Amino acid sequence: MGAKLLNYALTPILTYLMASGSAQVQYGNMTLIYAWAAVLNVLFTYGFETAYFRFYNKEGARHRSIFETAFGSIVISTFLLAFLLLLFRQPVADFFEIGQYAHYITWCIAFISLDALAAIPFAKLRQENKPRKYAFIKIFGIVINLCTILFFMVYFPKIAHENPENMICKWYLRQNDLGYILFANLLQSLFVFLALFQEWRGFRFKIDKATWQQMILYSSPMIIVGLAGMVNEVMDRQLLAWRLPFDIADNKRLIAIYSANYKLAIFITLFLQAFKMAAEPFFFNQAKEKNAPVVYARVMKWFVITLAIAFLFTTLYIDLLQYFVGNAYRSGLGVVPILLAANVFLGIYYNLSVWYKLTDKMRMGMYITLIGAGITLIGNYCFIPAWGYYASAWTTCICYFSMVVITYYMGQKYFPVPYPVKKIISYLVCALLLFGIQQFISYLTQSLGVAAQLILRTISGSLCMLAFLWLVFTVEKQELKSMPLIGKLIR
Repeated sequence: MGAKLLNYALTPILTYLMASGSAQVQYGNMTLIYAWAAVLNVLFTYGFETAYFRFYNKEGARHRSIFETAFGSIVISTFLLAFLLLLFRQPVADFFEIGQYAHYITWCIAFISLDALAAIPFAKLRQENKPRKYAFIKIFGIVINLCTILFFMVYFPKIAHENPENMICKWYLRQNDLGYILFANLLQSLFVFLALFQEWRGFRFKIDKATWQQMILYSSPMIIVGLAGMVNEVMDRQLLAWRLPFDIADNKRLIAIYSANYKLAIFITLFLQAFKMAAEPFFFNQAKEKNAPVVYARVMKWFVITLAIAFLFTTLYIDLLQYFVGNAYRSGLGVVPILLAANVFLGIYYNLSVWYKLTDKMRMGMYITLIGAGITLIGNYCFIPAWGYYASAWTTCICYFSMVVITYYMGQKYFPVPYPVKKIISYLVCALLLFGIQQFISYLTQSLGVAAQLILRTISGSLCMLAFLWLVFTVEKQELKSMPLIGKLIR
């Protein structure tokens, strides 16, 4: 989670530094490139992380053979895909309207490839329960990224303009803000891959054909699941570029505003990322136990409570948290509560989706995700021209809600889990009611001065947050007492 928090530190840095109209266009370019990079990451890894966990935990599994098979497959496919993409780097650059900077596409292909090669070694660290090393590599990589961006965008411009004939300065002056960001990402990915040397040291191309066939059979639906998932998560940015009824520069500025405000869902997103990292190894390991469904139900309840708290923290203190993004980007604050709700549903979906991974019914997961992708594409295509990025936000929310409902009912058929549905819904409804109260108070105080608004809304937000925490404590008191750390504080 610390790594993700550092990564999110890029948002205030970039939105404050890239405040001009032209800089916002570059921020929009960055958003679109990273959206497609996320899609490519799915193709480069093709579900082999999940397959690695699945086959590692099978009885009698030969762990070294599974690692060499998974990593060897990724190595071969990564070099083939990278080579193919390099052949088309100029058309790709033209697609993003950065044709004169085609080398940026080369940098993107390089860091996507390095990230793909790091996927299985990282999975190995997670499976072997080495969180310190995992966290150190992630965090230090992001520190390199942050420092490089700050160096290029804050410290180096003066030096470069004072020494225009210097070779390094000449190279620097030929780039733009987008290039500095992508180059920093490349340095980060290179460091991460090299830092994982101990995990892939001694690797030999000993791909077990039978194991590989089983793994690819298991993971192949994950390619569709992953691609459809990326459509749901990031393709609204590209659809905004295509469907907003303005010129391309204005469209990219709006994409930049939408994306920057999307990052204000930081507390939910951080928790979701941490959960995803730990969930697959935990669920697969726990599946061997008789009381696994009961454990999954308990995890879901506390998971939703945590998401509700994160939702409230962000929406109740939005007057303070808005300074997380630069002033030039705050016109999009209205989408934040909608996107927060969408991320709550996404988190619930992650938790519910365990059933099709444990029962090897990956095709079911594929169908569910494709339905979500259909909602995303149709909703954005139809409503962006009239409603702009609000259409994208609401479509995202409806998409994830629909996936939650479908996944729950299908999961209860194939892998019944006694989720406390009524209690979960009650917590979510209470969170929405408290948010509504805070919105009403904000409406009543809008005629006051900025300082008075901030003070009163912070006080009312704190009272609403305390009310929710008191509700959780009252309802869950007995279970809280049974928890080792919290129980000592309560008694």
